[in-house]
This record gives sequence, C-alpha cells and structure tokens, in this order.
Amino acid sequence: MSRLYRLLLAGALGLLLYSCAPTAHIQRLDGSRVRSEELTRRIQQITDSAQVHGLAVAVFNDNRTVYTHAFGVKSTATKEPLQFSTEFYGASLSKAVFAVLVMKLVEQGQLALDVPLQHYLPKPIYEYAPRTRWHDDYSALRTDTLYRRITARMCLTHTSGFANWRWDEKDEKLRVNRRPGSRFSYSGEGLVYLQVVLEHKLGRPLEEMAQELIFRPLGMQTSSYRWQPQFEASYAFGHDTKGTVLEKDKDNEPRSASTLETTPEDYAKFMEAVLQRKLLRPASWQEIFRPQIRLRSVQQMGPLARKDTTFYDHLQLSYGLGWGLLQSPYGTGAFKEGHGDGFQHYSIVFPEQGIGVLLMSNSDNGESAFQSLLHLTIADRFTPVEWENYTPYTKRRQP
Repeated sequence: MSRLYRLLLAGALGLLLYSCAPTAHIQRLDGSRVRSEELTRRIQQITDSAQVHGLAVAVFNDNRTVYTHAFGVKSTATKEPLQFSTEFYGASLSKAVFAVLVMKLVEQGQLALDVPLQHYLPKPIYEYAPRTRWHDDYSALRTDTLYRRITARMCLTHTSGFANWRWDEKDEKLRVNRRPGSRFSYSGEGLVYLQVVLEHKLGRPLEEMAQELIFRPLGMQTSSYRWQPQFEASYAFGHDTKGTVLEKDKDNEPRSASTLETTPEDYAKFMEAVLQRKLLRPASWQEIFRPQIRLRSVQQMGPLARKDTTFYDHLQLSYGLGWGLLQSPYGTGAFKEGHGDGFQHYSIVFPEQGIGVLLMSNSDNGESAFQSLLHLTIADRFTPVEWENYTPYTKRRQP
C-alpha cells in the first residue's frame, strides 16, 4: 500500500468518524433532549427578542454542569462581550450561599435553628455600637419585645416579621411587624440580623466565614461578599430596560442577603455542590429542602404579598431554609432568584433528577425572558412566574 494511499485512507476514515461523532445533548425534565448548538441558537433568539443585554446560562444534568454559554455584552457602552468568567453582582443569590454556611455552623454546634438568636448574646442587640454604616444598627429595637423570639429558622424561612429592608418602613426604622414565625414575608433584614448575631457570637466577619466554609472548599476563587480589587479585571455593568449603563456599586459592606459578587462560573460550582450534596451532611441538605412553611400569597413581593390565594396549591409552594420550594411530577424543585438594579438572576435545581439551570443577566429585561428560557433549557414549566412577578417579554406592554 503506497504512502499516498494510506494518507488518503486515514483522512477519509477521520472524516467519517468526525461526521458520526455524537453531538452533545442536554436532557430536560420531560425526557426530551436538545442539542447544545440548537440550545445556543434558540437562547440567542430569546435574548434578542426580549432585549436582554447580557445573559449567562448554565445547565446541569446528572448533578454536573453540561452546558455553559454567555450572550451579549458586559456593557453596551464598550460592546465588550460577556464571558462566563465575568464578575456579576449576585444580589439575592447571596441568600442561598448564606443558608448553606449557616447549616455548616449548625453542624459544628455553633448555633441551633430554633433557639432565639438574642440568647446567644450577652446583652441586647440594640446595645451594640454599630460597626457599619447602617445594617448592624438595631437601636430601633430598644422598645420592641417581639424581636427576642426570632430564631435562625425564622430568618432563613423569611418569617422573622421584619420588612424586606428597613427603608421600606414609612419612618425607615426597623421593627417586627407580626409575631415571628407566623407568616412568610420576604426579608433581607432577617438574614442580616442572623449574620450580625453570628458575627458578635463568633467574633468573625461574614466574609471570613464564607471564604473558609464555602468559597475555598468549592474553588470559588472569584466570589466574595465584598468588592475585591481582582474583580476590576472583568466585571459586568447593569443595564436598565433601555440599555442605559448603570453605575457599578463597589462600596457595599458584606451583607448575607445581598452583596455577593461572583461569576457564573463560580456560582455553577456552588450549584453543582448543592446537587452533589457537598459540604453538608445528608440530614442538613434534607432540612434545607424540607418545606418549612407553605406559601399562599398572590406574589412574593409587593402589595399582593399580603393577599392569599389557592392558585399555587397544585405546586405545594413553600419555603425551605434559604430556598423556595415547589413540587412537580419530577420531584422537588428548589429555586432562588436575585434582583437588583440592572441585574436579574434565577436558579432552580431538581435534586431527584440531577437537573437544574442557572440564569444570570446584567439587564433589567432579564426576568422577562426567564419563562421562555426555563421552558427551553430544562422543560421547567413549574416555576411560578406570576408569583415571582416575571412578566414574559411576549406580554410586555409595547410603547
């Protein structure tokens, strides 16, 4: 056999093998599959139609990341492409990370979920001099008797009785509005109160605990509850609905409920750890994903959060520890969203199926695309978009 013939034969065989190589497929909840190339093409169509300025997507099968892609730009001003390693403001994705941190401390015997948090302190919380600009100032609770009933479980299930943030009160003063534990009312203040008690009790700041217990063990090297100089190399700006670039806030003090800075790459590692039950004992994960309180409100936030409905009874909508929960034909879905000026995120995992998706956008149009993206990526038709107040772009009011 001549050398030329052997080369031609090898080339033909290589071409045949290439043409027969399996294309990567992503499995969805309903058993259907979608090719990764097709998924990318259709996500691009959705982001274009919804005018989402930047979006990062990760899909999970078999408890691991099987698809990642970034769409759009870091900033409409520079047109620099968004990367999966770009730094994002994580907003309330912070809460899911903090819930795992708290359960790690529970495992270590540092606190119990049902002991009133004030019991861990040698003096009333309102007697501590604030160390931050505002979030650890509890002087307004001096005449409040209900706060002494608040437990870690109540903070993680949003039943502390605090408003979402103190500036939501007419006088911008923190107070407990109802008997702690009696009703779900989304509250960043509740998680921050738990954080501050832990910091006083343990003599350690949130950032130090998060790095030791979560970020370093999972290899989340570009995640922090405060802005770090290393983030200057590549970060996303937020955008309003018209695409105007919003100023980047870099001076937040670490808050458990809201100040996470992370990358889609890093947060995908966290979601893999959740699906693979890393960091915590099985009993702790079971407690996180155990329904703690049923959710019956019309919406999660705003005036309709005070009005009840039976509309979501088929989902058995509830809250676990730091995560919202729903029941589907494919088992429990555990979800956590994030929402801030110019940044809108959503994540959901179905642990019994090993399937999940992460959506992180630097656009105030992001949430309008989430329903379509959830249907497309993992056939999630269970996320209560009305309860989340996600108005699909297909129904968005036109000017």
